[in-house]
Amino acid sequence: MYHYKVIATIVEIRGEGKCSYGHEVGDRFEFTRYTPAGLCQFACDSIRSAAATLLYGGRFPWAKDSDTTTWACPDPERPVIFELRRVPVEQGHA
Repeated sequence: MYHYKVIATIVEIRGEGKCSYGHEVGDRFEFTRYTPAGLCQFACDSIRSAAATLLYGGRFPWAKDSDTTTWACPDPERPVIFELRRVPVEQGHA
């Protein structure tokens, strides 16, 4: 049973400011027990381990807030920066 979900929100697109997949600042994706639809596969692969850590109640030693961290897609010229936020879910809704 999942007690959390993770909301991945695009907060910045570096470089030219345009994602080659078409994502835009403000786009949101929800990680639960399922992979979010519409998220670029490369970004999803990059975020998956961090999202799983947050989903299962883990934390990152460098993070000041154990419920929030930032992560980037692997595009070296236009990295898309995501804020990952752990959110509690109501029982039976995960």
